[in-house]
Amino acid sequence: MRIEEDCIGKLAVDEDVLYGIHTTRALANFPISHERTDPLLFKSLIVIKKAAAQVNAAAGTLAASKAKAIVAACNSLLMGEHNEALVAPAIQGSAGTSVNMNVNEVIANLASRHTAEPVHPNDDVNQSQSTNDTYPTAGKMAALQALPSLQQALTFLVKSLLVKADEFADVVKVGRTQLQDAVPTTFGHSFKAYAHLFQRDQTRLTRAAEDLRCVNLGGTAIGTGLNASPYYREHIVGQVNRLIDLKLEQADDLVDATQNCDVLVAFSGAMKGLATDLSKFANDLRLLSSGPQAGLNELHLPPKQAGSSIMPGKVNPVIPEVVNQIAFQVIGQDVTISMAAEAGQLELNAFEPIIFRDLLQGERYLARGIDTLTVNCVTGLTVNRQQCAENVGHSAISATILSPYLGYEATTKLVKISLEKHVAIPELLRRQHQLPDTLIDHLFSPDVMTNEEPVQKEAAGNKR
Repeated sequence: MRIEEDCIGKLAVDEDVLYGIHTTRALANFPISHERTDPLLFKSLIVIKKAAAQVNAAAGTLAASKAKAIVAACNSLLMGEHNEALVAPAIQGSAGTSVNMNVNEVIANLASRHTAEPVHPNDDVNQSQSTNDTYPTAGKMAALQALPSLQQALTFLVKSLLVKADEFADVVKVGRTQLQDAVPTTFGHSFKAYAHLFQRDQTRLTRAAEDLRCVNLGGTAIGTGLNASPYYREHIVGQVNRLIDLKLEQADDLVDATQNCDVLVAFSGAMKGLATDLSKFANDLRLLSSGPQAGLNELHLPPKQAGSSIMPGKVNPVIPEVVNQIAFQVIGQDVTISMAAEAGQLELNAFEPIIFRDLLQGERYLARGIDTLTVNCVTGLTVNRQQCAENVGHSAISATILSPYLGYEATTKLVKISLEKHVAIPELLRRQHQLPDTLIDHLFSPDVMTNEEPVQKEAAGNKR
């Protein structure tokens, strides 16, 4: 063991670890879970430390030898070495200070191996910085780096839905409102609508992510830039962009950017919207595939695993079910993020650790959930054409198209007779000779029932 000292007092630290007293205290103080801070946030913070050392050296406030040693230490960490030393808990007090100091301590100890003069975690590695500007900047950088996987997953889902829209464009089905039969539609319409829904989610995520590029780096403690040289404040964001091209921009008002988390709430809101839409889609898949004997049975989802330990042969819609649960999680995390942002006081929000923990976890859950939804469900689903045809043929919904010909009241009576006698509407019309057979055939064709083709004028002229 080695003895280290801070403002609280002395503490024994394991001789074999690269971190120091602050990280050791954090591990003891925040035993909330075994979850460490997100690796992308750690990586982003290390990039900031590397850029800070380079800018401070250029400003003449950090010795070149120390800067070189810090950069070397950062490079080794960015290559994946010493990951076991990055241990700060994901959920913690003090606005992310434990994460910042964990990185500072590890870099300082590694850098000290390469220079005759010891490198100090605060005076050297943390020079010109504060947790209050480095941690939120690293969190935003991490969220931006996680976004492409989510966007790619959405692109794959949209393309797969459009393929299904083309494949099943000719399948007429019962359209439903309030779970009651409404008017005919096609699975082509249904899948195209889902695709357009998720395209809008992509757009909202992209727009919300643009605001994440605005960072408060250079603002130090509360945005005034105290203890940072003018050179550092002017050059730090540009240097970070040279190391990792995220197109970051320094906020015009660093005080505002330090104390307010509205852009994080907006990004979370875009993810919540996506989660809501995914859950609705998953609900529809489960409902349309329900059965097979006692449900709608209009869709066949790919069977993925046995669904029961007691009922032989039962297969459950496990992929939509897991997507539902991911959606519940992300929607709940949005509430947490909103409350954490609201609870910020005066010049700083102390609750960014839970904000970034939930944002980054939500991005990963959504990306992985959408991937499994597309690969293991959407691409392999099929339509039960026979069931759809029977439902449409024996449903009174098709009578809606008759209202312009027979009137609302007469059509209503026709529907009642059809339901009572279990006779399809077209057959009933033929029996009652209310319309010519040619007009009946035309009106009840798939294209006319789904409004893909207007009623022919010559047919309409045969109205009685």
